Amino acid sequence: MKPSLHTELCGIELASPIVNGSGTLDALAAGTLGLAAFVTKTVTLHPRDGNPPPRIAETPAGMVNSIGLANPGLETFCARDLPRLAELGVPLIVSVGGWSPAEYATAVSRIAGHPRVAALELNVSCPNVESGCISIGTDAAETRALVERCRGLTELPLLVKLSPSVADVAAIAAAAEAGGADGLVLINTVRGMVIDRDTLRPLLGGGGGGLSGPAIRPVGLHAVYHCRRSTGLPIVGMGGVSSVDDVVHYLAAGSTAVGVGTALFRDPGLPARIVRELAEEIAARGLTSVAELVGTAHESKAKALHKL
Repeated sequence: MKPSLHTELCGIELASPIVNGSGTLDALAAGTLGLAAFVTKTVTLHPRDGNPPPRIAETPAGMVNSIGLANPGLETFCARDLPRLAELGVPLIVSVGGWSPAEYATAVSRIAGHPRVAALELNVSCPNVESGCISIGTDAAETRALVERCRGLTELPLLVKLSPSVADVAAIAAAAEAGGADGLVLINTVRGMVIDRDTLRPLLGGGGGGLSGPAIRPVGLHAVYHCRRSTGLPIVGMGGVSSVDDVVHYLAAGSTAVGVGTALFRDPGLPARIVRELAEEIAARGLTSVAELVGTAHESKAKALHKL
């Protein structure tokens, strides 16, 4: 019997566990590339041009970006982009960001009213802006207060996207859970910098940026593993995913779904290939569903599987 890749994320039915990382795919131009859900680029209350160029630089094990949350703003997104994204044919998860709880609340209230939005991602982890977002997500009390405020505005699932650039990401995850989060997204990029070899000045227009790609995969796995242990919340794990093995490792660490991000720039066909190979991997391990892989790195789940 063919293994089942069916995944349920906070009550959302997915054909597989593979989604995209926010901001890594223009679905209006490229389609969904075989992804089971589409996560939008982070939307803010007001339009943003983003950071000055250059905004992207390659590194030996990934890339550093300094996009700076460039987006058309809430009104244009809702009027122009949201109706088109709603026709993609897969569940739509809208990512929102802001510089104050009030800005998040306004975005959540407006977007949650659209009938085709399946969930909201609260981005409290963008490293490419000076305030808001990550300044909220590095403080447990602020994270809890923000989630509580947004929780009172919608019954849609709230996924909170966290940064690993904190002393204890599991503590921030627990605060999000206490505030009413339905799930977590782990991780956003890690703060980094690239120096121009000729000028010896920061290469990116924003100075520093967010490191992504294979270099941060161990960081992502560590965050997923420990946040799973501390909260038990469903997790969308991501960070350096570029193969089916990476997906299996994130699932084992405790992810319910897995996001593909930087690798899409190099290989847009990767999600569809991972979906095919994941079914083969599950069958080769003698399992019948992707759900049986989730959490197997944790001792209790490993013992339960061993007894089967």
